[in-house]
Amino acid sequence: MMMLVKVYEDNAMKKTAVYKRVKRFSEVRDSVTDEERSGRPATSKTEENIANVRQIVRENRRLAARNIAEQVNIDTETVRKILTEELDMRKVCAKTVPKDLTEE
Repeated sequence: MMMLVKVYEDNAMKKTAVYKRVKRFSEVRDSVTDEERSGRPATSKTEENIANVRQIVRENRRLAARNIAEQVNIDTETVRKILTEELDMRKVCAKTVPKDLTEE
């Protein structure tokens, strides 16, 4: 504790405050690892963007995800997720097609 006072002088935490925090931490938390988080909120994966991607793919199935992303103004990874997760499509040769092929 004395080393902290030497380094931080008046900005150092008081000894009693340190003990209080240690006690409170040990009562509430079991580990020092971060708590689980829900992740980064999805902001680009909206119904409007999904509809736009669907329309673009219907017009031209040979477009790359990068080109679609530029047209819709969202990132490429979000376009890939929309194509695979929302529209249930995958890449076959140079065309993006539904996983379940129909006569059409």
